[in-house]
Amino acid sequence: MLLIEVFTLPNTEIKTMKKNKKTLDTLVPDIYNKLSALGKGEHIDLDEDTIEQFGESMKQILYDWSHPTPRGKPSLRMSNIGKQPRQLWYELNSDSDNTEVISPSTFIKFLYGHLLEEIVLFLVKLSGHEVTSEQKEITVSGIKGHMDCVIDGEVVDVKTASSFAFKKFKDGTLAEDDPFGYMAQLAGYESAEGTKHGGFLALNKESGELAMFRPDNFDKPNIKNKIKDIKKAVKLSTPPDKCYNTVPDGKSGNMKLAKGCTWCRFKFDCHQDANEGKGLRVFKYSTGYRYLTQVPKPPNVIEVTQI
Repeated sequence: MLLIEVFTLPNTEIKTMKKNKKTLDTLVPDIYNKLSALGKGEHIDLDEDTIEQFGESMKQILYDWSHPTPRGKPSLRMSNIGKQPRQLWYELNSDSDNTEVISPSTFIKFLYGHLLEEIVLFLVKLSGHEVTSEQKEITVSGIKGHMDCVIDGEVVDVKTASSFAFKKFKDGTLAEDDPFGYMAQLAGYESAEGTKHGGFLALNKESGELAMFRPDNFDKPNIKNKIKDIKKAVKLSTPPDKCYNTVPDGKSGNMKLAKGCTWCRFKFDCHQDANEGKGLRVFKYSTGYRYLTQVPKPPNVIEVTQI
């Protein structure tokens, strides 16, 4: 006869286990608490496996960055599905020579963005939180993507951001201003994983500050409907409506591109009708380039004819 002995944990032990279980709600405080030892002159113990794994991840990032996949025909992916329909139309259909080429400085930004994201995940693991499904490939309605990871059972997208962009994660206002489509990206990953309460772990590249933003579900798009609409839009014979209205350039009487348009590499094609059909006029300020669509009063700065 087979005897099976069953052990039952006391309620107090079960409560203690639940209390000590790591969750996304304590993620940033737990990381800060772990690093506070350094400020006291104490050591943080790192096992050899952790160091080795981190080093291998860094090596892979450097290799992937220096060996980009040859560009074929652009396609819809989870990383771009949240972009504006008109932008995606140009991305998939334009063969214009007027498109901005990715600059060397942008490739540098790509590199340190990837490296910083890996550092953030290293800190998550160091703080005792569970990280799984790193770079897992998912598919939703025929659209593929690679999610960053799952932390403590929830999908988390790691982002590095300027101080301006970081504020949207810290204040929880990303849904109101999301030109890169991050909310749709998260919704897609969650749909594939069958989870609903994930979010974004953001790093301020300038200050080192971290923020965990978990958006409400009603702020996330219905990803399957979103994909359906985008698939229709990119098949149109002409581009959909413009993504953003132009905005006044201070009190000059001039009009300029909205900030969401300035990042887009298709802005020159998109705004060929600017300045009575002559296209965008670009002026170089100390704060960067400014793209004007109407110029009744030319600025007293250098006009750039080629970028």
